Amino acid sequence: MGPQALPPTDPQALLAAVLKANAGTADARLREILEIGIRHLHAFALEAHLTPTELEKGLDFLVAIGQASGPKKHEGILLADILGLATLVQLHDARHALEAGGTEPALIGPFWRANQPAKKNGERICSADTPGARMKVRGRVLSLDGTPLAGARVETWQASPKGLYENQDETQEQMNLRGRFETDEQGCFSFESVRPAGYPVPVDGPCGALLAAQGRHIMRPAHLHFLVVAEGHKVLATQYFDIDDPHAFDDVVFGAVGSLLRRFEPGEDGSFSLDLELRLEPGETRIPQCPIP
Repeated sequence: MGPQALPPTDPQALLAAVLKANAGTADARLREILEIGIRHLHAFALEAHLTPTELEKGLDFLVAIGQASGPKKHEGILLADILGLATLVQLHDARHALEAGGTEPALIGPFWRANQPAKKNGERICSADTPGARMKVRGRVLSLDGTPLAGARVETWQASPKGLYENQDETQEQMNLRGRFETDEQGCFSFESVRPAGYPVPVDGPCGALLAAQGRHIMRPAHLHFLVVAEGHKVLATQYFDIDDPHAFDDVVFGAVGSLLRRFEPGEDGSFSLDLELRLEPGETRIPQCPIP
């Protein structure tokens, strides 16, 4: 056996050695993602002149992200949100549907819950004692070609007028301001709620420390979440934002984009209304993983 090569000491040779080690990854897509990630990580470290101490701090930050996550909060999702990564990935993934007139996606966020209560069209998603201005939401689910999608599942959830989701607020009933609906033969759904308020993202973990270090505000504009599932179509996760909210054009997680900014129309009785048209792209129906139970 001949002498073995010494470990590489220059950046390019080191990168080549790491990529060679990755070449045996059996899953082709995983191999591709790892190779691209390795290249960019090495380039980042060189461009930033990263020191060992800074690398250690960065790794500690990632450990803290995991430690801050639990049944009621997913700090990893929040990190992807405040860095704009989640919005970037969603918009890029939906680029062909958007060109064809599909509804813009938005972050599913860290507060979607499993087993949201089934409701009949027109029913309330808020408890009777929930304060705030009443709001009626009417929507229609269509395929890209305008075909109504009957039997589609529409899940919705929102913060209260105090800016809190029910799993953050002990004064709210379990599953308050959440609901699951099914579209009728014309693809229509409807429900009643209260006008939501904007709210700060959670700042009790490492993401809060990062936002403070960046000198950024922590507010999201008022919005309603939707998750739409229809057979033979890609799942749509989106949000609709109150264009009159002071942070409508300055969302801390960069999610308030394009046509998702809407005016919550005021009525003479002090209530509000919102009418929606949700267009889904044909494709494989894959339900995203629910962040919290």
